[in-house]
Amino acid sequence: MTSAASILRDTRGAVAAEMALILPMLLALTFMMLEGAAFAWNEHKVIMGVRDAARYAGRLDFSNFVTQSGGTYTCPATVPAGVVTQIKNIARTGQISGGNARISGWVDSDVTVTVSCTAATGGLYAVVGGNAPKVKVSANVLYPSLVGSTLGFSTSMRIGGAAESPVMGL
Repeated sequence: MTSAASILRDTRGAVAAEMALILPMLLALTFMMLEGAAFAWNEHKVIMGVRDAARYAGRLDFSNFVTQSGGTYTCPATVPAGVVTQIKNIARTGQISGGNARISGWVDSDVTVTVSCTAATGGLYAVVGGNAPKVKVSANVLYPSLVGSTLGFSTSMRIGGAAESPVMGL
């Protein structure tokens, strides 16, 4: 009996056993924190991008969003392809001419530009027959997982964002 009691009182290796029990949870928590921070940062980049693009579009000339035929103004007009490309470039890269995407894998097809109009009287919109165009820029980007890609997991999570701006024709 004395040998069984001495085994129960022996505490050598207790720290190693506790560490072996805690380590998996500690690693999982660390990876979750890293992935959560990376997701939040990438989501911030998408939201920043669509806001910048909507602001840019809102400062473009009315002729890009309203067509005039005689004395009649039609809204929304078909936005010229070059203008749409510039707006998408602003959202993706922060530059009119394009460049490196804010998020790896973010392509032009992930960005949508739509125009809607409401009736307005007087003021800024009297020039375009009372049509008040509003541009909406939205994005739906594949999330490039930080930890998952490092460990070999694939993810199909997407990050979305949208912003609207009235066109001021400045």
